[in-house]
Amino acid sequence: MTDENEERIIRFGYTGNIITSMDSFLSGKPSHLCIQAIRKTTVKTASKKDFFEFIQKNEDNLHFWINILEDLVLQQLEREKDLLISSPGERFERVLKRSPKLFQEIPNKYIANYLRMSPETLSRLKKS
Repeated sequence: MTDENEERIIRFGYTGNIITSMDSFLSGKPSHLCIQAIRKTTVKTASKKDFFEFIQKNEDNLHFWINILEDLVLQQLEREKDLLISSPGERFERVLKRSPKLFQEIPNKYIANYLRMSPETLSRLKKS
């Protein structure tokens, strides 16, 4: 999202992830969030109506949806913890333990933005 003309990264997606602007999906209103691909990406879309028809077809599909929602809540709680930690080193360590593939797949400038630190600080932390 953009905050005072500065882009703020709040989440990353990986191969096979479902990415959505959940606020817009649930409310039907435009979102303040923007989804941007930084690598070659294949996008598949579904309308809200089609998606809900899919999850209501059988119990497995409903469990699929419940798992997505549970995972999203847990991810959001972890992200909130990250943002409350004032030390860049602690934020780096938490994210490194939770998402090691982040550092293999995402360029440092995006990770630094996500961690709310300068690219130079991230580089120093990675070296130590």
